[in-house]
Amino acid sequence: MRILLFVLLGALIFSSCGKKRSIHITAKNAATGERYAGLQYFIVSSTTSGDGEKYKTEKSGFLNENGEASEIIREKQYRTYAVRVVEPESSCYNKVITMYFGSPNDEDGHFNFEFAECAYLKQNITNVNCQGSGDYMILYTKNQANSLGLTGWEFFGCNGYIGDHFSNVPMGKYYFEWHVTRNSITNIYYDTIYLSPGEYKTYDINY
Repeated sequence: MRILLFVLLGALIFSSCGKKRSIHITAKNAATGERYAGLQYFIVSSTTSGDGEKYKTEKSGFLNENGEASEIIREKQYRTYAVRVVEPESSCYNKVITMYFGSPNDEDGHFNFEFAECAYLKQNITNVNCQGSGDYMILYTKNQANSLGLTGWEFFGCNGYIGDHFSNVPMGKYYFEWHVTRNSITNIYYDTIYLSPGEYKTYDINY
């Protein structure tokens, strides 16, 4: 009976202390791959009770000169754990703002954050050789941050688009591919531009 009591007491102490877990945090620029040094991070736990959800900051600090940090967490039962890195100034992109333990972003204790500063883009698209209502153009755009959808932007006949403002977009490379169909013949065109942080650029496609 005494042995059983010690076993139960040991199990209780172990469960209350929680299991140790090594956490590694990084943050990089989604376009350049460069690490962000000095960003603040938090590891937070939460639990739900009759009074609602309660939060506790388990660890906090700043990423080192290599844009990374390591912590040891005692992960307790019935608590949810998450990692958060504060975005750099003028950021227009983050892959995931909060990453939870046990989620697809939890790569065996490695949490890799990605950000990209803002640039400003205005587009003008003009059919300069319109043959009539049968003209068709579809434009596909990708960027290094992978923040854009895969759906193409379609234009029929002589229609085009003239931008009236600059849009906030993530810095980095932008890849353009457009298919132009006239008189049942399709031609494909490609172009790449680079937007630096804070840069304003007007991009014209004349087809």
